Amino acid sequence: MQTPLAEELGLEFPIFAFTHCRDVAAAVSKAGGLGVLGVAGHSLANLRMELEWIESEIGDKPYGVDLLLPARFAGSDRGGFGAEELDARIPEEHRRFLDRLLEEHGVPPLPPDVKLAPEFSVGYEQQRDVIELVLDHPIRLIASALGPPPPWMIEAGRERGVKVAALAGTVEHARRHVEAGVDIVVAQGTEAGGHTGLVSTLVLVPEVVDAVAPVPVLAAGGIGNGRQVTAALALGAQGVWTGSVWLTTEEAETHPVVKQKFLEATSSDTVRSRSLTGKPARQLRSAWTEAWEDPDNPDPLPMPLQPRLVREAQARIARSAHKSPGAEQLSNYFVGQIVGSMNHVKSVRSVVEELVKEYADTMERLDEWAGTDA
Repeated sequence: MQTPLAEELGLEFPIFAFTHCRDVAAAVSKAGGLGVLGVAGHSLANLRMELEWIESEIGDKPYGVDLLLPARFAGSDRGGFGAEELDARIPEEHRRFLDRLLEEHGVPPLPPDVKLAPEFSVGYEQQRDVIELVLDHPIRLIASALGPPPPWMIEAGRERGVKVAALAGTVEHARRHVEAGVDIVVAQGTEAGGHTGLVSTLVLVPEVVDAVAPVPVLAAGGIGNGRQVTAALALGAQGVWTGSVWLTTEEAETHPVVKQKFLEATSSDTVRSRSLTGKPARQLRSAWTEAWEDPDNPDPLPMPLQPRLVREAQARIARSAHKSPGAEQLSNYFVGQIVGSMNHVKSVRSVVEELVKEYADTMERLDEWAGTDA
């Protein structure tokens, strides 16, 4: 199961695992893959603690980080808006709709002593401190999830021997990343959870492999078993970028209500919606996404206005989801179409072992068929 990229990064298996949970990232790295921690929304102090904890757990095993670096967003032509200006740009119509939605579902307000989690910043300069912090740690990979990384980030990564990756939902995006100087392109099909485009993985991966060769490509989107890993490598990828499959693991910090929804969901229970971040992101269909899809209600705002608008509402929903039927109906999270196969809670190591075993079994079967044909 080795590939040149996996060998270069010191991996036993070419399995890259994007996650917001440090326990999952560490467990994947310890199991022979590469855990990639999503760092959006962390304060610098908390991020430093998270990275140090991972390093204490994995020793000299490799790991990486992932950032949201959108090239286009509301205010991008001015370098972004401050908090007060963001609030001023949110229409009252949207605030009234959100208040009404929560009231109709019986979602209680937050206690006065509860503080909201930090917002993720958008814009290259707003995240310079974060990028400089992670590059001061022994990461092996840094990825940009929404746009081409800035030149200074690529140069800084190269100086430290850190691979710079970027996610692409189209061939055009992939070419743009390579022109910017990235070391790895992650070709992410529409089946993926989170921010994703419209082209399927099976179509996108070989297109990107051909377009950016010899730059290595990772396949992403709808990958959760060893047969899909085999298919990704057959399409020319040098590894797989996985995310959703880790959300129902024992180590995952997924909200218990949402985790149970994932376990019961089918592959048809997801939707691309702008309702959480302002950009199309695949997530579990819920009363929340249905309300934002209703043409009688306001359209979601662009990033970063939408996450600014809904951050308190999402905190209220999460806090009361286990005891409020209405909040449970609204509860959702980013997840891909592979959710239909995520039917059991397993350890991270078990997931990795199953991916590897099924890959080996699939290769053995293909070898037998090839021999028969010969």
